Amino acid sequence: MDKTPISFLGNPSSSREQFRNELDAVSPSFCAAKWKQVTVHLQNGLTHSCHHPVPHKIPLKELQLNPSALHNTEFKKQQRKLMLQGKRPAECDYCWRVEDSNSKSISDRIIKSQTDWAEPFINDIINRPWDNDVLPSYLEVSFGNTCNLKCSYCSPQFSSKWSEESEKYGGYPTSTNFNNLEHLKKNDLIPISHRDHNPYVEAFWKWWPQAYPNLSQFRITGGEPLLNKNTFQVFDYILEKPNPHLTLAINSNLCVQDHVLELAIERLKKILGEGQVKKVELYTSAEAHGPQAEYIRFGMNYNLWLNNIQRLCREVPQLELIVMSTYNVLSLTSYIPFLKDLLAIKRDYGHNFNYRTAIHLDIPYLREPKHQSVFILDREMLTFIFNQILFIDSHMEGTHSNGTKKFGFSSTELDNLKRIYNVTTAALEKPTAKQNTARKDFAIFVDEHDRRRGTHFLNTFPELEKFYQSCKALT
Repeated sequence: MDKTPISFLGNPSSSREQFRNELDAVSPSFCAAKWKQVTVHLQNGLTHSCHHPVPHKIPLKELQLNPSALHNTEFKKQQRKLMLQGKRPAECDYCWRVEDSNSKSISDRIIKSQTDWAEPFINDIINRPWDNDVLPSYLEVSFGNTCNLKCSYCSPQFSSKWSEESEKYGGYPTSTNFNNLEHLKKNDLIPISHRDHNPYVEAFWKWWPQAYPNLSQFRITGGEPLLNKNTFQVFDYILEKPNPHLTLAINSNLCVQDHVLELAIERLKKILGEGQVKKVELYTSAEAHGPQAEYIRFGMNYNLWLNNIQRLCREVPQLELIVMSTYNVLSLTSYIPFLKDLLAIKRDYGHNFNYRTAIHLDIPYLREPKHQSVFILDREMLTFIFNQILFIDSHMEGTHSNGTKKFGFSSTELDNLKRIYNVTTAALEKPTAKQNTARKDFAIFVDEHDRRRGTHFLNTFPELEKFYQSCKALT
């Protein structure tokens, strides 16, 4: 890199479009998340910067020399180098697909680079060597795969329940042998048991004192974090050593036993009450309503999930709640009833939050497994997504004529669903043989799912019978 200092002229208050132009002046493929954001799966030693790229293995040889290899692997440094050269890393295809679908589309490359945990560091990043070790400002960690759910698009790497099923039955008989353990064994991805020594967890606690003071965002994921002792160890560490600039975030399916949730509420109340961090966020997940949600997220109790969200709204009013809704083909037919449930929470509890929204909705689209992504649907099924966009658009937040707050959906939530519609439409305009393979796999998957788990797809998703039969005809 030229030793002459480079200046990034971006402004965090710029519009998305302006910021995109400013970022592209650095490099049309540059994304600050590759440096400042990291997710680490300690149960099997995986890392990725930004949640879209597929995680890659952390070499133990690198880790033994440097605990920060949890973030700064040699592979990741090569991806950073490509970005600085204006080349597109293949692992970042999520954003390239969004950007190529519409010249005006704003991808997560832009959104993440403009965040307060990324934008202030861009000048420093572009003026340092590409192979420099970096301390993240956004760290997400999974301590283990212990989980009480078996979500249809999850895997044994991230769910102990899935691991048990795959041990018993093997992989699903799809073209990819979905969730077979042989692939994990071959690539050294089998999760380390919570009973065994874990060199990645050991490295984390060595790196943690150095990383913690530099963090503005720290997020615990899983597995189910509330079922892992390291989560509560982090809570206790924060109670001893405050970080007033930190946003602490926890993922949870909110379907744990009452006494476990009670312990978490007790710790979070104390952390918030004593001002140990800037704020606390809790991320939970659902992408459909009622029995359809429970089919997707096997083991979920949808009513318990809703009740626990309402409990958190009442008992920990300072807590910010976010629903991660990984939109997929099984979301299509019950998404409006799901949106109605979230709208009711926004309206019922908004006043408790000094007129900020009680709950946020984040809607990424599912990429893997391909047999459950929206890219396999028939064009006529786009009507479902279009009607969901209309529903959100007709229930937007704003101000009533009397000047009081009108609780509803945000423009960001609306744009997320519009983006899914645009990306899906673009994909369906260019059909490929791979789409038919994925459709065939869809029918194979739900048949095997029903056999193993005692579920009944057509009873749960009667609106998808025509689609299912068309997929079945391909088998």
